[in-house]
Amino acid sequence: MDATSGTPSDLPGLPSFPEPVPAAAPYRVLARKYRPQNFDDLIGQGAMVRTLANAFAANRIPQAWMLTGVRGVGKTTTARILARGLNYLRDGHPDTGPTISMPELGRHCQAIMESRHMDVLEMDAASHTGIDDVRGIIDGIRYSPVSARYKVYIVDEVHMLSEKAFNAFLKTLEEPPPHAKFVFATTEIRKVPVTILSRCQRFDLRRVEADTMVAHLARICAAENVEAEPEALAAITRAAEGSVRDALSLLDQAIAHGAGLVTGASVRDMLGLADRGRIVDLFEAVMRGDVPASFTEVRGQYEAGADPAVILSDLASFTHLVTRLKLVPEAAAADPTLSADERGRGGEFASKLSVRALSRAWQILLKAIPEVQVAARPLAAAEMALVRLAYAADLPTPDEALRQLKTESLAAPQTLAAPSASPPAPSALATPSVSAEPPPRPALILAASGGVRAALVPSPAPQVPAASTTPRLARFEDVVAMADERRDIGLKMALEREVHLVRFEEGRIEFRLADGGRQSLANDLARSLDAWTGQRWIVAISKEAGEPTLAHKARAALESRHENAAAHPLVREVLARFPGAQIVDVRDKAPPVEIADSVDLAGPEISGGDEPDDES
Repeated sequence: MDATSGTPSDLPGLPSFPEPVPAAAPYRVLARKYRPQNFDDLIGQGAMVRTLANAFAANRIPQAWMLTGVRGVGKTTTARILARGLNYLRDGHPDTGPTISMPELGRHCQAIMESRHMDVLEMDAASHTGIDDVRGIIDGIRYSPVSARYKVYIVDEVHMLSEKAFNAFLKTLEEPPPHAKFVFATTEIRKVPVTILSRCQRFDLRRVEADTMVAHLARICAAENVEAEPEALAAITRAAEGSVRDALSLLDQAIAHGAGLVTGASVRDMLGLADRGRIVDLFEAVMRGDVPASFTEVRGQYEAGADPAVILSDLASFTHLVTRLKLVPEAAAADPTLSADERGRGGEFASKLSVRALSRAWQILLKAIPEVQVAARPLAAAEMALVRLAYAADLPTPDEALRQLKTESLAAPQTLAAPSASPPAPSALATPSVSAEPPPRPALILAASGGVRAALVPSPAPQVPAASTTPRLARFEDVVAMADERRDIGLKMALEREVHLVRFEEGRIEFRLADGGRQSLANDLARSLDAWTGQRWIVAISKEAGEPTLAHKARAALESRHENAAAHPLVREVLARFPGAQIVDVRDKAPPVEIADSVDLAGPEISGGDEPDDES
């Protein structure tokens, strides 16, 4: 070894070692590197900052604050900034008391933001849940702060404390020493007892708006010298759902994934998202009722790496977007996270689709997403959800179907035709068409000569009643039926249960009111009849006994039907063979179907029926 240098490289036969390189500083993730340091750095929380500024200026500082909100909106960070503002003091400047204006680091600021100040104590209630942990705070709160103005206790995830720990806090929290302040943070505000909440000043930290989040991410990318596409930042903002920490974590991951270049394609690939343009194509195919095209599109997105559940979730999001563009186009169009394709084509869909079709599509997708998430074959479950959506997106609502059925039932019967092998799928983008004609039922006819004949016999067309300007009420039951038709369910039930009819004639009704009946029933009925018929009706309450109520008559008729059925020999035999059996309902036998010889199905002779006829 050389005496002057002493390096191993001077020894013969040994390799030359490079000079040691100083260890690089450890990398700090963006969520910690760009954590807000003062109230000016907080984004999206203007209401809270304004309240604190006014409270500090007026010296109306409470003893405790409760910060709540979703994850990643800055609850713990805000608690540290609040502790910094309470103890802000600059060297060489007079002590002006608590403030939210902190243009530079004060005497205690660095230690508070790094969680190492001895007068600002942080406790994680998720790992310190018992009464002994709270007792330690209570025992130490009596001592004055060592160097700061206030002794501040920050309790994170306070909802995790036990019931006894909460009870131990009550007295100290209500009457703490003047030098002590409490700042609580929680994501589950409903789990915090009301007795604790009533002793705190509560602030609900809001989710950060999309435009504010996109601008914040763009500033961070500029500071990091990272090139990011607006589409990529919009995708990250949508995935973060208002959480700043989630957005910065995703941006950090996207920078690593794209090797310093953040593009929309790389973010979609990283998150397993589908291309927004392809989601619009899938929406168009589904709402058009094109099931093959829908299958092709969803399978293509699946092969490209998109999760089936995420595809349906994005499809539901686009459905919601189209609904917003239809109802509030100005507010929806101002969303900075939307692409040009979503704005343009979404507006076209909003002009063509009805709110009913969009609402039904949303309901189907909302129920399909959890099914796909737990399915053993997610792609197959997603395809079946698209089938339901394609065939049901434009079905009429129940009241619309009933109106169409009533309208078409008055038309002449159509000629029967052979059913199509594959009926076309409904299209929400086309004019909706619903067939209300019920399919004919095959009638089986027993023949003595052998063989079974079946005929498709259409129901006879009902007679169209003559148009009448005013309905005619010939009996009291007609009045009840009219109340049902006019959807006045309360009046209908009152007429059935509370009216003992005494006398009825057109234009005049007399009845005795049942015990406990509505005293205003006579006036309500008179006003309703005047409005429905356009004629003057006199409704009077009588003291005569009158007839039984309609509800009593209906119950008596039902009991009589049950008694008559129970007296039948066959029914008695069944009840005897099956102990405990009861008659649940008695229904009238359907009218016989008209015999027709239009179709002849060869087959063996079939005998049966309740009362076989010798001639059949």
